[in-house]
Amino acid sequence: MLVTLREVLKDAQEKKYGVGLFNTVSLEMAKGVLSAAEELHSPVIIGTAEVLLPYASLEELAYFLVPMAKKASVPVVLHYDHGLTEPKIVEALKLGFSSVMYDCSTDTYENNISRVAEMVRIAGMFGASVEAELGHVGANGEQSGDDSIYTEPEQARDFVERTQVDALAVAIGTAHGAYKSKPKLDIGRLAEISRIVRTPLVLHGGSGLTEEDFRNCVANGISKINIFTDINCAAAKAAHEEFREGCGFTDIQNQITEAVKQETMKKMRVFGSAGRG
Repeated sequence: MLVTLREVLKDAQEKKYGVGLFNTVSLEMAKGVLSAAEELHSPVIIGTAEVLLPYASLEELAYFLVPMAKKASVPVVLHYDHGLTEPKIVEALKLGFSSVMYDCSTDTYENNISRVAEMVRIAGMFGASVEAELGHVGANGEQSGDDSIYTEPEQARDFVERTQVDALAVAIGTAHGAYKSKPKLDIGRLAEISRIVRTPLVLHGGSGLTEEDFRNCVANGISKINIFTDINCAAAKAAHEEFREGCGFTDIQNQITEAVKQETMKKMRVFGSAGRG
């Protein structure tokens, strides 16, 4: 069934488990993720991000992701992640995405608030949920000793009160992409944000963290965890391992889906979402 972040994250926040966002830029990935969710009776978030649009457009994805989400036996959020431009976010909403993220984290604090608040108003007309980001999540293993990129707890409280977002991505030391070195997570900062902010919190840059890292983050307030690199690499590895001279795509298609499914199930069990759908 197609739902919004509001439905799945409220329960996750109350019962202390995490719901995974698994970006699904192909039919094989979507089938793998949704099969994992149904087998484990887990709520799930699927979708894409603006940076991934060169691989599959919003319109192409919506053709199969919307009906797949609607007919699923578990709650499924169709989420447009890291939307950078308002026209693309509105396009996602018109195509049936039930949730969007407006990433204005590199803008000034006040501009971030005003732009996100306006998107909350727009998304509300579609019955969709909105996620925002405060602080800066690094890229490709980027690590920094600059505390200014981290989310400030009091600022987070002010931000959610003024924007009324449904979920807030916080920067506590994670990075997008593959890690070049072990990330140093500021769990104390996360715990303080969770203590004073009622809005469900989101962890970006989840691929590559240890199971202990994930459990620690969930225990200290994270309700949504973004994963792409791990399932993307699982799909590529399966294609490589299954390929033989003379075989076609259909000869490895199901194996790719199965690899994505197994990696997704592994994450769902760690996040604690299995059996919650």
